[in-house]
Amino acid sequence: MKSEQQNVIGNMSRNLFWDMDPDQIDLDSCPSQIVQRVLEYGEWNDWLAIRSYYGMPLIVKCCQSIRTLDPVALAYICCISHTDKESFRCYQSAQLKQAHWNF
Repeated sequence: MKSEQQNVIGNMSRNLFWDMDPDQIDLDSCPSQIVQRVLEYGEWNDWLAIRSYYGMPLIVKCCQSIRTLDPVALAYICCISHTDKESFRCYQSAQLKQAHWNF
């Protein structure tokens, strides 16, 4: 199992793990963090790697619990998973923030 994780991490972009040691990353202990980084900063090959490792149901579940997610990443995950944006925590949180007055 660990060799499969190392293979997945080894094929991903280095910029995703700028603050972590790639040899110490456990994909099963922090899937939300990995998914968010790939959606916001990853490349197409990174997306393919996490999709094959986690599967779409787990990726959607992780995204639904993330507090902040880039609007483009949210739109992408909603589109490919056929999920309403209202079911995502980051969307609900964004709706609660009041905008400043524009003068």
